[in-house]
Amino acid sequence: MEVKYKCLVVDDEKPAHKVIRSHISHCKELEYCDSAYNGNEAMNFIRKQEYDIIFLDINMPLVSGIELMETMPQRPVTIVTTAYSDFALKSYQHDAVDYLLKPISLSLFMKAVAKAKLFCEARNSKNTIKSNIQLKVNGEMMDVLLDDIVCIESVGNYLKIYLQSGVIPVVVYGSLIEIKENLDENFIQVHRSHIVNRSHMHGNTKHNLTLTDDRIVPIGRKYQILIDNA
Repeated sequence: MEVKYKCLVVDDEKPAHKVIRSHISHCKELEYCDSAYNGNEAMNFIRKQEYDIIFLDINMPLVSGIELMETMPQRPVTIVTTAYSDFALKSYQHDAVDYLLKPISLSLFMKAVAKAKLFCEARNSKNTIKSNIQLKVNGEMMDVLLDDIVCIESVGNYLKIYLQSGVIPVVVYGSLIEIKENLDENFIQVHRSHIVNRSHMHGNTKHNLTLTDDRIVPIGRKYQILIDNA
């Protein structure tokens, strides 16, 4: 049986949806599933359903395409579709596999899909359940259970990793962008300097989040949607 790649189209303009859905219909290996008309709506779709590829506009109300990529590093393979050339570098920095400028020709669309399929295949081949992460602490490698991590705080060029089993945080060199690649979907970024484990979220207000170890971390405006849907 031929593999079908499930697709989500995200754009605030209906004509753009019509074009992309038409292009999808020309790719027998693609399956159109849903349409979202802003980043907020797209996040809700991605949280509730599984997609292989998303076609993502940049300039949208509520939550932009860039903000969606920043707040959802663990998302389907992403092809950016936009009328703006200014955000190409930032899109690639957030792992977009291609950047298509409107009006999008079918030939360029097909080339982008070919790239996306390769990324999907590579991702599926590595799709194993992770239970721990390796950290370099004082020159030695240390295994840490993901379930044991309460939150991670970025401080300059270093990370403070707060563990349920530890009194003081583990300090390692690195950035949130780097460590997010080794975390599972149970972790969400709630602020530009904080990632938290959903399992250790205890309560929240509009601006702060309380964790199970009584630690209070700030909530950034653009990350609020993730808290609302956690």
